[in-house]
Amino acid sequence: MVARSGALAYRRFVLKLSGEALGPGWKSGAAAAMERTDRLGLDMENAKLIAREIAAVHARKAEIAVVVGGGNFIRGRTLRQAGVDANTADKMGMVATVINALALGVALRENGVDARVMSAISMPGIAEAYDREVCLRHLEAGRVVVLAAGTGNPHFTTDSGAALRARELEAKAVLKATNVDGVYSDDPRKNAKAKRFEKLGFGEVVRRNLQVMDITAVTLCREGGIPIVVFDLAVKGNLMRAAQGKAVGTLVKGE
Repeated sequence: MVARSGALAYRRFVLKLSGEALGPGWKSGAAAAMERTDRLGLDMENAKLIAREIAAVHARKAEIAVVVGGGNFIRGRTLRQAGVDANTADKMGMVATVINALALGVALRENGVDARVMSAISMPGIAEAYDREVCLRHLEAGRVVVLAAGTGNPHFTTDSGAALRARELEAKAVLKATNVDGVYSDDPRKNAKAKRFEKLGFGEVVRRNLQVMDITAVTLCREGGIPIVVFDLAVKGNLMRAAQGKAVGTLVKGE
């Protein structure tokens, strides 16, 4: 679906951000300069860069819900290797996403965007409790909603949280921001012969076990008829292009 004259193809969408995108391990600028490191923490300059991209699309009357991860603070695999049980590790990860959501909320408001932070786990005085009807009213009122704590349950990734919220909020797409320019047959940073896909069907993603989103997230989007656009967040204007339905990254839809 491509909109005419730069109009939005996806008026309401869920933007999925990894926690690493808000961390010091990601470098802003050209895509070739972006790389992940093992450094943890929050980089407000990255949050501000992302907020500006969101603000530009929001100015086109887009209804945007942002789902954030927490990998720049807590990595479940590392915690489990250190002996933390999976339930506790996932709960720690949920709390980390709230920190990122609050930071992005601040950055959005600095860019003149009315933003609300909602959490799937109860945190009175820190974030609004996620409620579908309230969230819809925020979107319809022109507010960007930053959604934290995934689904509110352990054993589910924030990818699954993004797909679930897209279904609940009747979003027209899930836009997954990454540090590569789409979905590849293999890791392009390790295999120079890896092939980039411009379009994929949900069935092929499942059959080939391609790393678009986790299988639960892919299944939720597939059953809901919600396309997934995987694009490079580092390229200025890519979020706008993705929201307009332009050829950017990889589009996953249908079969």
